[in-house]
Amino acid sequence: MRLLAHALAILLGVLAPATLRAEPAANPNDVQTAWRLLDYLAVDYGGAVEGGRIKNTTEYAEMTEFAHSVSSRLATLPPKTQRSALLAGAARLQGVIARKGTPQEVAALAHGLAVDLLQAYPVPLAPASPPDFARGAALFGSTCAACHGATGNGHGPDAAKLTTPPIAFTDAERARQRSVFALYQAITQGIDGTAMQSFSDLPNQDRWALAFRAGSFAVTDEQAREGERLWKADPSLHKRVPDLKTLVGLTPAELADSIGEKRALAVMGFLRRHPEAVVEQRPASLSLVRQKLAASVDAARKGDPRAAKELALSAYLDGFEAIEPTLGARDATLLTRIEGAMGEYRAAVDQGAALDDLENRALVLNGLFDDAEAALAPGASSAASTFLGAFTILLREGLEALLIVVAMIAFLRKAERSEVLPYVHGGWAAAIVAGLLTWVVATYAIGISGASRELTEGFGSLFAAVVLLSVGIWMHGKAQADQWQRYIRAKMTHALSGRSAWFLFGLAFLVVYREVFETILFYAALWTQGSGGALLAGAGVAVAMLGVIARAMLRYSRQLPIAKVFAYSSWLMAGLTVVLAGKGVAALQEADIVAISPIADLPRLSMLGLFPTWQSIAAQLLMAVAIVVGFSLNRLKGLRPLNPAPAE
Repeated sequence: MRLLAHALAILLGVLAPATLRAEPAANPNDVQTAWRLLDYLAVDYGGAVEGGRIKNTTEYAEMTEFAHSVSSRLATLPPKTQRSALLAGAARLQGVIARKGTPQEVAALAHGLAVDLLQAYPVPLAPASPPDFARGAALFGSTCAACHGATGNGHGPDAAKLTTPPIAFTDAERARQRSVFALYQAITQGIDGTAMQSFSDLPNQDRWALAFRAGSFAVTDEQAREGERLWKADPSLHKRVPDLKTLVGLTPAELADSIGEKRALAVMGFLRRHPEAVVEQRPASLSLVRQKLAASVDAARKGDPRAAKELALSAYLDGFEAIEPTLGARDATLLTRIEGAMGEYRAAVDQGAALDDLENRALVLNGLFDDAEAALAPGASSAASTFLGAFTILLREGLEALLIVVAMIAFLRKAERSEVLPYVHGGWAAAIVAGLLTWVVATYAIGISGASRELTEGFGSLFAAVVLLSVGIWMHGKAQADQWQRYIRAKMTHALSGRSAWFLFGLAFLVVYREVFETILFYAALWTQGSGGALLAGAGVAVAMLGVIARAMLRYSRQLPIAKVFAYSSWLMAGLTVVLAGKGVAALQEADIVAISPIADLPRLSMLGLFPTWQSIAAQLLMAVAIVVGFSLNRLKGLRPLNPAPAE
C-alpha cells in the first residue's frame, strides 16, 4: 500500500501546467488574404472584361496579378489532401482570366474556390458578438469618409488626390456581390496597390462595425424598414440567416437566388444595420455561453486575465454544462469538439496568449455553438434519435462498470466464497438506488451545478483508479500458481474478512455510481424531449445487451483455471485504472482544479480516457508505471507469500 500512497502523491503532483509547443498550422492571415483576393476577383472582374474583350487595361492587369497571387499563397499553405485540388482550381481561374472569360465564369470559379479554401483551412468568419452599428457609423465618419464620402459614394474630399479611385459602396451591382466578411478583410489587411491602408490596429469589434456600416450604403433606409417588416413577419427568413457567421458571409445576390432580388436587398439592408436581430432569434440554451465567452474576451482586451479566465470557466460550467447531456445524445462528436475547444481557450488565457489569438478562438467556438444550436433544435429530435441516444449512452457507461463487477464476481466464485457475493451485489444495487435519488435531487430539488458534476466525476474517477490499481496488483500476484497455492493454505477466511467484504461493497458502489451519475444526467436531458417511450425502449435494449455480455463473461470465466481468472482480471483492472486516471484528470481540468496544457494533433478518445492534454497523459503514464512496477514486484517475490487482502 505504500507504493499506492506514493503513486497517488505523485499523481497529484504531476498535474501542474506543462509547456506547450503547437504544431505548425495555416496562418489565418494567409488564408484570409487568399479568400479576400478571390472575393475581389468575383466582384470586380466585370469592370475589366466585357464580351471577351478588355475594357480597362489597368483593372485587367490587376485581375491577372491577383489570380497569380492566389495560386502563390495557396502553394505556401501547410500540406493537406485538399491543397492539390485548390491549386488546380486556382490554375483554372488563371486560365479563364487569361482567355478573357465572362464575369459569370470568373465569379462562379472564384466563389467556389473561396468556399473550398475555408473548408480546407478554417478561419474565424464572424464577430464574437453583434457589432455596434452606431459605433461603425462614427468610425466611418472619422476614418473613411474623407476618401469614400460621407454617404459612401466614393467622392470624399480626398478622393480626387488618389491614383486609384476609392470604392463606391453605393454601387448597387458590386454591392450585391460583396459580403460583410469581404469588407472586414479589406479593412483588416488593406488593399495592395491602392491607398486603402490596413486598419488592423483597430479592435476587432470596431473593424466588424466598420464593415457592417460600409455594407449598408447600397440599401436605403426605406428598404431597410421594409426588410425589418419582412424579417418579423416571415419566420422562414430566420432559417436562411440563422446566425452571424451566415450573415457576414452572405451576399445579397446569394440571398436573392432564394427569396428574390427586392426582398433580399431589403432584408440584408435591415440585418446589416441591426445584426443583433440575428442573435435575438437564437434559442436561449447557448445564449449564456456566448455571453460569458464574449465577456471573457472583453476582459482580456481590458488587460484583466484573471477575470477572463473566470468568465471562460463560467461559460463552460454555468452555461455549456447544462446542455451537454442533450448535445451528447444528439451529436457526441460535436460535443467532444466543443469541450476540447473550450479547454484550449481557457489554456490560452492561462498562458497569456495574444488578444488576436483569443478572439480567433472565440470566433471558432461561436461557429461550433451555431452547429450545436442546429443539433439542439426541436426539429432535430425524433423518437429514433432518442432511442439511439438512450441505448448508446447506457451501453457505453454501463460497460465500464460491468467489467469491474463481473471480474469481482468471477473471482469470488472461483475462490468458492459465495457468501461474500451479496456484498458485491449490494454495492452495485445501492449505486443504482443512489443514482435514482441523484436524478430526483437534480430534477426537483437543488439541481447539480457543472462544477459539482465535474468534481464528483473527477475525484470519483481518481479514487476508483487508485483502488483498482491496488486490486489489480493484488490479483496479478495471485495469478502465479505457486503463490495461489500458498494463498489457499493461508486461508481465505482471513483474506475475505468482514473488512474486505465491505471493501468489495465500496468498490462495487463507487465504480457503478460513477457511471450511473453520468448516465442519469444524460437521461434527464433526453426525458425533457418528450419521447419517454423511446428512451425507455433504448434503455431496455441496452440493459438486455449488458445482461448478455455479463452472462457470457461469467460463463467463460467458469471454464478458466483460477490463475487465469486472476491474470485476466488483473490486466482488465490495470487497463481501467489507466482509463479512469485520464477521465478523472480531464474532469478536474473542466472544473479548473487542474491546469490545461493542450497537445496538438492528439486525438480525444473519451472511452479510453485519452484527452489531448499533458496533465491527463502524465496521470495515465504514472498509473502505467505503477502497474508495471507492481506487477514486476509480484514476479520478483517468487514463492514468498503476499499479503492476501486487497484492502490491507
